[in-house]
Amino acid sequence: MFDLISLHFFLHQQAIDTYYPILFFASSPFTKPSHMSGKRNFSLWNIWVASTLLKVLLYPAYHSTDFDVHRNWLAITNKLPLKEWYLENTSQWTLDYPPFFAYFEWLLSQFVPASVADDGCLDIVDVGNYGWPTVVFQRSTVILSEIVLFLALQKYINISAGKEKARSFVVASSIALSPGLLIVDHIHFQYNGMMFGILIFSLLAAKQKKYLQCGALFSVLLCFKHIFLYIAPAYFVFLLRVYCLDIHETSFKTPRSLLKSVRWSNLFKLGFTVITVFVIAFAPFAYYGVIPNLISRLFPFSRGLTHAYWAPNIWALYSFLDRVLVQLYLHVPGISSIISRYIGPESLVSRLKNSTASTKGLVGDVEFFIVPTITPKMSFILTLFYQILAVLPLLLFPTFKKFLGSITLCAFASFLFGWHVHEKAIMLVIIPFSFIAVSDRRLLYPFHTLVNAGYVSLFPLLFKSPEWLVKVLYTLVWCIIYFLSFNEVSKLSKSLSRRVFYMDRTNLIYILGLIPLTLTIGVLDVLSENFELLKRLEFLRLMMYSVYCALGIIGSWNGLSWIYFLDDTLNGDSSEVA
Repeated sequence: MFDLISLHFFLHQQAIDTYYPILFFASSPFTKPSHMSGKRNFSLWNIWVASTLLKVLLYPAYHSTDFDVHRNWLAITNKLPLKEWYLENTSQWTLDYPPFFAYFEWLLSQFVPASVADDGCLDIVDVGNYGWPTVVFQRSTVILSEIVLFLALQKYINISAGKEKARSFVVASSIALSPGLLIVDHIHFQYNGMMFGILIFSLLAAKQKKYLQCGALFSVLLCFKHIFLYIAPAYFVFLLRVYCLDIHETSFKTPRSLLKSVRWSNLFKLGFTVITVFVIAFAPFAYYGVIPNLISRLFPFSRGLTHAYWAPNIWALYSFLDRVLVQLYLHVPGISSIISRYIGPESLVSRLKNSTASTKGLVGDVEFFIVPTITPKMSFILTLFYQILAVLPLLLFPTFKKFLGSITLCAFASFLFGWHVHEKAIMLVIIPFSFIAVSDRRLLYPFHTLVNAGYVSLFPLLFKSPEWLVKVLYTLVWCIIYFLSFNEVSKLSKSLSRRVFYMDRTNLIYILGLIPLTLTIGVLDVLSENFELLKRLEFLRLMMYSVYCALGIIGSWNGLSWIYFLDDTLNGDSSEVA
């Protein structure tokens, strides 16, 4: 049984043993001579050991249906020939990740011990029937695969120099100890740590101007998990601009001069590298003629606009507006008469009576009663529009900082306007934002708002009482430590005087508002076990998380967009341009 008191003590001790050195490193570069920085130990080894002990302690904690999803994929790739991997549908948890992840599951299945196989780990069944051996094996594979992330973060620290090394250490440790990864990977259950490790290796290749390696690693990442298509436009424009184009003042005078600006050999090398990766991934399935099935698994547009728990984005607020208008229509005569002019009252009442849920969750279309229905096409156009805006400045200033800013805004656009977005996708915004947050003190305000709102929005993933203290205490300690650390090591902006005072205070008030929100919903969750009315209002509590966190995330997006488009903070030095 999960020992909550022991875990509470353990978390408190880890906060002292692990986070205190981070504060020391964060403050020391500015209080000691810079020549001493080389004597400090900026290794993530101690953090990896401490965090691994915590993750092992969490083995008995709750795990979601994603655990059985990955168990089923182990079974499919182990027991069936490759040509049947994307056809098998005994369980509803069909294989719906790209081929490299399928190969990864096959590789893991080769190391399943006999005792774990006998426990039901490799059985192809409708619902998995497994015990402790399977739990230990699968949770251990997440920890081992996350070594990729730690290696990438350590490389990020090692290639930094001087005061930048201390800043890099704070950023790297914040990602290594991320509450999001702890919640999503090591309790809820997924393999995001390894994916973000590959992403960071790709970013570091770009920083070191190893552009072929950057493109190859990102292609590999796409063949592991297609959600990274969210940031593909930024990669495409950046690599095209810095590696394949040699643009100067006379490049646009004539079509011939424009063609001369293309580095054709580099373009062919990059294209060949990317295509080779995809051929290796998809060729076996093309040979067996199952590509249509594979593609339909990767892009299931039959699912609704929002998930069962609304991701905190534009559509959460849009859905909330619809529910508010419905209540006004039903209970406020003056409002109902206005709405009835535009919507037939009889049809609306009949639709409300026939509706069984406010959202259909995993499958089907979300039902809006008053506001216009959003289609996949509308969602795609909005996402594409804001992504195009995010990549256009990259053509003029193809610096590494601008590249990171463009990636972050592309991820923001996909999260805020995308179709059937999961709340876990907020990690794809937080990780790249972390790397640029310390480059200017003004970026910390949207960054702090994002990480606080983003991590709190993940709390509904752990809905059982024993995990409540884990997610709240760990996230609270992380936010306090890294709020102080990021503020200490971030660069002071030359234009800091332009900072708007009341906006800073608004961010702080918003962040503090997350505390009563979390406590209130926690109390309601406990009381719902004894009161039937509160049980029926479960979705209301989820909606409170979605709406409040959506306000913060949208505010963070606006703050970053302002600096990205209207300030030269992320343009970088001319030496950064390839």
